[in-house]
Amino acid sequence: MTSGISRGFVQAYFRACVSRDPERIAAFLHDDVEWSLCGPIDLLPFCGQRSGKAAVVDTLTRLVPSVIRLTKMDLEQILIDGDRAASYMHLTAVHASTGRTVSYRSAQFILARDGKIVDFRGVIDRRRRRAGAWPSVQHGRGWSAVIRGNGQLHRALS
Repeated sequence: MTSGISRGFVQAYFRACVSRDPERIAAFLHDDVEWSLCGPIDLLPFCGQRSGKAAVVDTLTRLVPSVIRLTKMDLEQILIDGDRAASYMHLTAVHASTGRTVSYRSAQFILARDGKIVDFRGVIDRRRRRAGAWPSVQHGRGWSAVIRGNGQLHRALS
């Protein structure tokens, strides 16, 4: 059975993510959630794909805070269409390895069923970051990462 989600649901989910409280976050996620964040994995190693509630909760409560400390989240737009939501936000954080403030925009796409997120897709717009906030990383080919529900990281050339 499919049911719609609300603007309040989306806002509450992002508030739970900011809280880094595993129980609050888990309450929004389906057991078999698929989660993907497309971004500069060389600078934000939590980007990539996750499968399952445990992997997503671990990413949001352990991996993300080890890389950045969020200082501001402005949820600028939310569009709802039945069981789907799209959002656009501006985030500001301190990058742990450089101590620099990073500021970027991100778009998210959520699919919910029976009041739980079953699919989350996010895209970080690195080109719109504050100039000089992230160092350039030179590499010949890109890497993509997949973290499975068992926590194993699989990397492959893209």
